[in-house]
Amino acid sequence: MMLQSKPVFVATLISASFWAASCLGQTLPPPPSPDPPPISSAPVAQPGDQVLSACISGSVVDQSGAVVVGAVVKATREGNSLTQQAVTGENGQFFLANISPGSFELTISSTGFAPKTLAGKLSAGEIDTVPPIVMSVASSVTEVRVGLTQQEVATEQIKMEEKQRVFGIVPNFYVSYVPNAAPLDWKQKFQLAGRTIVDPFTLIVVAGTAGLQQAQNHFIGYGQGLQGYGKRFGANYADTAVGTVIGGAILPSLLRQDPRYFYKGIGSTRARILYAVAMAVICKGDNRRWQPNYSNVLGQLAAGGISNLYYPSQDRDSAGVTFGNVAIGLAGNAVGNVMQEFIVPKLTPHKPHGRTAQQ
Repeated sequence: MMLQSKPVFVATLISASFWAASCLGQTLPPPPSPDPPPISSAPVAQPGDQVLSACISGSVVDQSGAVVVGAVVKATREGNSLTQQAVTGENGQFFLANISPGSFELTISSTGFAPKTLAGKLSAGEIDTVPPIVMSVASSVTEVRVGLTQQEVATEQIKMEEKQRVFGIVPNFYVSYVPNAAPLDWKQKFQLAGRTIVDPFTLIVVAGTAGLQQAQNHFIGYGQGLQGYGKRFGANYADTAVGTVIGGAILPSLLRQDPRYFYKGIGSTRARILYAVAMAVICKGDNRRWQPNYSNVLGQLAAGGISNLYYPSQDRDSAGVTFGNVAIGLAGNAVGNVMQEFIVPKLTPHKPHGRTAQQ
């Protein structure tokens, strides 16, 4: 959902004014008649009268609210074989002028989207601004990518996911903006996990966390100095790597579950919030069916238990604390998912639109 700047908005108003003028300016005055018009309850058309043509304007967006550029919008006048068409510009808008009054049909098409048809009726001289037209992603990716296997389609989608970075910096690899994305095989799940744990930003966060812990003398058993910092860095990196590999690769491969968050982007705010919260405990299986997210829950439990092997004895968690940390982790996932649904897409410059992802 992009917000246009003021200059663009002003330019749009000016353009709309000229378009309106072009529509309304097509009326020719009737020739003078020497005889007085007949008395009637309804106006009677005189020879030489021309019917005011109408105009249609609007915009085309995808399910996330992003504009769709290059969509073809065709208008067909009922009973008229002539079809007019326009192509949406950089702002996703279109304009169709000189349309005869009466019933009409709009057909919108764009690569990777399911075609959409709308119907309406125009009055003489009317300038009809239709509500934003929301395009749905094509129902089958594999049909669009003719000749490619499911594994090859998934590989292409992973490449796009690996370009997703919040503010262009923070990796956001475990989110799919393609609602019917191809399932990942076990190699691809490990590839995505490996790409995450070796990302430079991950190392920067681990290093910063270790430095903060040392400054506050957390995990006092590690001591101070370079050796103490190295132990804290290693423990933090182990937490990240173990949690990512177990919860994002090993268990999803064994249980045949997809570790990604699937962006919804449509529906009411309440429905999207409930969906995002539920995704903390449910996931898509490799069979594309929703199921309990055992990979995430068991992965957090396993990571918490393994961490007791390398943290100082006085800082190790009991079983009760481990389960408590899992509950906190699930709550954090729910909050993160809500942010993924409403905030993160606006901050991710290389987020693929459904149309692009299908090509």
